[in-house]
Amino acid sequence: MVTKTLDNLFHETLKDVYYAERKILKALPKMARGAESPELKAAFDKHRDETEVHVERLQQVFEIFGKRAQGKTCDAIEGIIAEDEEVLEDFKGQPALDAGLVSSAQAVEHYEMARYGTLARWADELGMKDATALLVQTLEEEIATDAALTKLAESGVNSKAQKAA
Repeated sequence: MVTKTLDNLFHETLKDVYYAERKILKALPKMARGAESPELKAAFDKHRDETEVHVERLQQVFEIFGKRAQGKTCDAIEGIIAEDEEVLEDFKGQPALDAGLVSSAQAVEHYEMARYGTLARWADELGMKDATALLVQTLEEEIATDAALTKLAESGVNSKAQKAA
Protein backbone atom coordinates (compact mmCIF):
# COMPACT_ATOMS: atom_id res chain seq x y z
CA MET A 1 0.00 0.00 0.00
CA VAL A 2 1.23 3.48 -0.92
CA THR A 3 1.84 5.80 2.01
CA LYS A 4 -0.27 8.93 1.80
CA THR A 5 1.27 12.13 3.12
CA LEU A 6 0.32 15.74 3.66
CA ASP A 7 1.21 16.31 0.00
CA ASN A 8 -1.54 13.89 -1.02
CA LEU A 9 -4.03 15.37 1.41
CA PHE A 10 -3.23 18.90 0.25
CA HIS A 11 -3.69 17.91 -3.40
CA GLU A 12 -7.01 16.12 -2.78
CA THR A 13 -8.37 19.04 -0.75
CA LEU A 14 -7.17 21.52 -3.37
CA LYS A 15 -9.07 19.58 -6.06
CA ASP A 16 -12.13 19.56 -3.80
CA VAL A 17 -12.18 23.33 -3.25
CA TYR A 18 -11.41 23.97 -6.91
CA TYR A 19 -14.51 22.00 -7.86
CA ALA A 20 -16.50 23.80 -5.16
CA GLU A 21 -15.47 27.28 -6.34
CA ARG A 22 -16.37 26.47 -9.93
CA LYS A 23 -19.74 25.09 -8.83
CA ILE A 24 -20.35 28.20 -6.69
CA LEU A 25 -19.48 30.38 -9.68
CA LYS A 26 -22.37 28.77 -11.56
CA ALA A 27 -24.80 29.02 -8.61
CA LEU A 28 -24.27 32.69 -7.72
CA PRO A 29 -26.08 34.20 -10.75
CA LYS A 30 -29.13 32.05 -9.95
CA MET A 31 -29.03 33.22 -6.34
CA ALA A 32 -28.75 36.85 -7.48
CA ARG A 33 -31.73 36.46 -9.81
CA GLY A 34 -33.78 34.88 -7.03
CA ALA A 35 -32.99 37.47 -4.37
CA GLU A 36 -35.54 40.20 -3.78
CA SER A 37 -33.34 42.69 -1.91
CA PRO A 38 -31.26 44.85 -4.25
CA GLU A 39 -28.47 44.79 -1.66
CA LEU A 40 -28.48 40.99 -1.58
CA LYS A 41 -28.50 40.82 -5.39
CA ALA A 42 -25.48 43.16 -5.41
CA ALA A 43 -23.72 41.07 -2.77
CA PHE A 44 -24.16 37.92 -4.87
CA ASP A 45 -22.90 39.73 -7.99
CA LYS A 46 -19.88 41.05 -6.09
CA HIS A 47 -19.09 37.61 -4.73
CA ARG A 48 -19.35 36.12 -8.20
CA ASP A 49 -16.62 38.51 -9.35
CA GLU A 50 -14.51 37.57 -6.32
CA THR A 51 -15.10 33.87 -6.96
CA GLU A 52 -13.68 34.24 -10.47
CA VAL A 53 -10.50 35.56 -8.86
CA HIS A 54 -10.55 32.72 -6.32
CA VAL A 55 -10.59 30.19 -9.17
CA GLU A 56 -7.62 31.98 -10.77
CA ARG A 57 -5.72 31.92 -7.47
CA LEU A 58 -6.41 28.21 -7.07
CA GLN A 59 -4.99 27.66 -10.55
CA GLN A 60 -1.85 29.48 -9.39
CA VAL A 61 -1.68 27.26 -6.29
CA PHE A 62 -1.91 24.16 -8.47
CA GLU A 63 0.95 25.54 -10.55
CA ILE A 64 3.07 26.23 -7.46
CA PHE A 65 2.32 22.70 -6.27
CA GLY A 66 3.39 21.33 -9.65
CA LYS A 67 0.03 19.83 -10.58
CA ARG A 68 -2.50 20.63 -13.25
CA ALA A 69 -5.65 22.39 -12.06
CA GLN A 70 -8.47 19.89 -11.82
CA GLY A 71 -11.44 19.40 -9.59
CA LYS A 72 -12.98 16.39 -7.98
CA THR A 73 -16.61 16.19 -7.03
CA CYS A 74 -17.22 17.88 -3.70
CA ASP A 75 -20.23 16.23 -2.08
CA ALA A 76 -20.38 18.93 0.61
CA ILE A 77 -20.85 21.79 -1.84
CA GLU A 78 -23.26 19.71 -3.90
CA GLY A 79 -25.41 19.34 -0.78
CA ILE A 80 -25.20 22.98 0.21
CA ILE A 81 -26.14 24.13 -3.29
CA ALA A 82 -29.01 21.63 -3.41
CA GLU A 83 -30.32 23.17 -0.18
CA ASP A 84 -29.99 26.63 -1.74
CA GLU A 85 -32.04 25.49 -4.72
CA GLU A 86 -34.70 24.18 -2.34
CA VAL A 87 -34.85 27.59 -0.65
CA LEU A 88 -35.20 29.29 -4.04
CA GLU A 89 -38.06 26.95 -4.98
CA ASP A 90 -39.85 26.61 -1.64
CA PHE A 91 -39.69 30.30 -0.65
CA LYS A 92 -40.05 32.01 -4.03
CA GLY A 93 -42.22 35.11 -3.59
CA GLN A 94 -42.29 34.66 0.19
CA PRO A 95 -41.09 37.16 2.81
CA ALA A 96 -38.45 34.73 4.12
CA LEU A 97 -36.77 34.12 0.75
CA ASP A 98 -33.86 36.52 1.24
CA ALA A 99 -33.24 35.32 4.80
CA GLY A 100 -33.05 31.77 3.45
CA LEU A 101 -30.67 32.84 0.69
CA VAL A 102 -28.40 34.60 3.18
CA SER A 103 -28.39 31.44 5.30
CA SER A 104 -27.52 29.29 2.29
CA ALA A 105 -24.79 31.69 1.20
CA GLN A 106 -23.30 31.67 4.68
CA ALA A 107 -23.22 27.87 4.65
CA VAL A 108 -21.13 28.14 1.48
CA GLU A 109 -18.87 30.77 3.06
CA HIS A 110 -18.30 28.70 6.20
CA TYR A 111 -17.39 25.67 4.11
CA GLU A 112 -14.94 27.76 2.09
CA MET A 113 -13.45 29.34 5.21
CA ALA A 114 -12.80 25.89 6.67
CA ARG A 115 -11.15 24.67 3.47
CA TYR A 116 -9.03 27.75 2.84
CA GLY A 117 -7.88 27.94 6.45
CA THR A 118 -6.79 24.31 6.35
CA LEU A 119 -5.13 24.59 2.95
CA ALA A 120 -3.22 27.71 4.03
CA ARG A 121 -1.88 25.92 7.12
CA TRP A 122 -0.88 22.90 5.06
CA ALA A 123 0.75 25.00 2.32
CA ASP A 124 2.80 26.71 5.02
CA GLU A 125 3.75 23.34 6.51
CA LEU A 126 4.78 22.14 3.04
CA GLY A 127 6.99 25.20 2.56
CA MET A 128 4.90 26.79 -0.19
CA LYS A 129 4.96 30.39 1.01
CA ASP A 130 3.55 31.81 -2.24
CA ALA A 131 0.64 29.36 -2.13
CA THR A 132 0.07 30.19 1.53
CA ALA A 133 -0.21 33.89 0.70
CA LEU A 134 -2.74 33.21 -2.09
CA LEU A 135 -4.84 30.95 0.11
CA VAL A 136 -4.80 33.40 3.04
CA GLN A 137 -5.86 36.22 0.73
CA THR A 138 -8.86 34.19 -0.42
CA LEU A 139 -9.64 33.15 3.16
CA GLU A 140 -9.74 36.82 4.20
CA GLU A 141 -12.14 37.61 1.36
CA GLU A 142 -14.41 34.71 2.34
CA ILE A 143 -14.46 35.98 5.94
CA ALA A 144 -15.32 39.48 4.70
CA THR A 145 -18.15 38.10 2.55
CA ASP A 146 -19.54 36.19 5.51
CA ALA A 147 -19.45 39.38 7.61
CA ALA A 148 -21.21 41.33 4.84
CA LEU A 149 -23.92 38.67 4.68
CA THR A 150 -24.38 38.87 8.44
CA LYS A 151 -24.72 42.64 8.17
CA LEU A 152 -27.38 42.26 5.45
CA ALA A 153 -29.29 39.77 7.59
CA GLU A 154 -29.15 42.01 10.65
CA SER A 155 -29.98 45.22 8.77
CA GLY A 156 -33.34 44.10 7.51
CA VAL A 157 -33.48 40.79 5.72
CA ASN A 158 -34.30 38.78 8.85
CA SER A 159 -36.75 41.32 10.24
CA LYS A 160 -38.59 41.44 6.90
CA ALA A 161 -39.01 37.66 7.08
CA GLN A 162 -40.28 37.89 10.66
CA LYS A 163 -42.64 40.85 10.26
CA ALA A 164 -44.64 39.06 7.63
CA ALA A 165 -45.43 36.25 10.05
